[in-house]
Amino acid sequence: MNTNMEKVIIPRAEHSVSRSQLSPNAVKTLYKLKEQGFTAYLVGGGVRDLLLGREPKDFDVVTDATPAQLKKMFRNCRLIGRRFRLAHLHFHDEIIEVATFRSMVDPSAEAPAEEAAETLSEAAQELPREAAAEAEFPEEEREGRRRRGHHGPSMLKSEDGMVLRDNVFGTPEEDAVRRDFTVNALFYNIADFSIIDHVGGMEDLKQGLIRTIGDPLVRFTEDPVRMIRAIRFASMLGFNIEERTEAAIEELCGTISKATPPRLYEEVLKLLLLGAGERTYQMMRHSGLFAPLFPHFDAWLERESEGYPHARVSKGLEWVDELIGQDEPVSQPLLIALVFGEYLEEKITEFRETGLPPQQAADAAVAAFAGELSPTVTVPNRVLVAVRDILSLQLRFQKTPGRNGRGVIGRPSFLDALQYLRFLEKLTPPKKSLADWWERYALQQTAGLPAADVAAPGEAEKAPAKKKRRRRRRRKPSPMPAE
Repeated sequence: MNTNMEKVIIPRAEHSVSRSQLSPNAVKTLYKLKEQGFTAYLVGGGVRDLLLGREPKDFDVVTDATPAQLKKMFRNCRLIGRRFRLAHLHFHDEIIEVATFRSMVDPSAEAPAEEAAETLSEAAQELPREAAAEAEFPEEEREGRRRRGHHGPSMLKSEDGMVLRDNVFGTPEEDAVRRDFTVNALFYNIADFSIIDHVGGMEDLKQGLIRTIGDPLVRFTEDPVRMIRAIRFASMLGFNIEERTEAAIEELCGTISKATPPRLYEEVLKLLLLGAGERTYQMMRHSGLFAPLFPHFDAWLERESEGYPHARVSKGLEWVDELIGQDEPVSQPLLIALVFGEYLEEKITEFRETGLPPQQAADAAVAAFAGELSPTVTVPNRVLVAVRDILSLQLRFQKTPGRNGRGVIGRPSFLDALQYLRFLEKLTPPKKSLADWWERYALQQTAGLPAADVAAPGEAEKAPAKKKRRRRRRRKPSPMPAE
């Protein structure tokens, strides 16, 4: 991989990053590595966001210390991962991720084709029994065994070029070139407070461009999830995707299904919960990435309903963006319900038309939906159960309070279902809000007041009736005593 870029050092006077803006734990980590004689930089999104005047989500460190050395140096260190060996430093209120500089070595030099073929399945699946066997050895010996190749090559690619393992250590220059996008490969040097740029990231940051480092076709083949990350960064930062990078996404979008379904679910969550979900959704559909992730749902979106396009997905994501902008949490089940709700409601209607009662129809619809998604995006079962409850409660909300109203507000999905009801009412504003009634009812029940104190939707708020005065009986006159 050749980027033909020269190393550029931006001194402290020419950039806006201040040491005071860094996490104290990150500063402590950087200085400890420096004092022990290692090279250590702050890297990635933390540096990028600080240069853009944004608050960083986290702080990552890169160093020439190996994972085994980090384990010896920091008592709060936990080593994770096999594909990329990382150190997590656990502090009281945050985790600092520390990685060792990675190399650009050709994987063919590390693993002959026969050896790669034999270890391909093992590396891709990360078998638990191998991990358990490796755990029997001390960390230093495990590190030595990995270096000697006892568990297969340190770097391993599949036949089509997808990276399955990458633990070959290198130099800062090599590590920068191995990163995904230029704006994520900037180093902050704690030694002199400068910014080190090996790949032209500062210029792309100024121009608002997301650009892969090296050939985008090669980089997206190595890790297809990078295509999703390109969309995420462009949406989150308000940037454009560089022309060659965008063309490569459109060409390779179908290969996104090579990533594991659980990993793709986590990436989809990041995409849609970053506060720019609606823009992300539009970019995903435009680039062609949405269809291979959700093929059945995408086919449904292409079909108009009664002559109208399905616009509720965009409105649902706008609602999510609005909630996130107000610092209101959006749970995973609520997100799935808002994005796929109309699609699931149609499925429920279809099952009801076959004669199934409401609850069984909801169960069948969610089960069919899970089966459609499982080959590409694995949604956890607990999330799907909560989505089913959110949809089922919409029918129950029509009865105020109905039988066992207290049981309704005590269900785990009640608040998410109430938020979903508010979204539906926003689409078609009612004369009287069911969501407001149930919210008042829940507050009354929490306060221990009787349900009769909450007026049902459509009823006027009645003043308490005056108590009727009891009419006193006139006593019969007592008979006169006989003379």
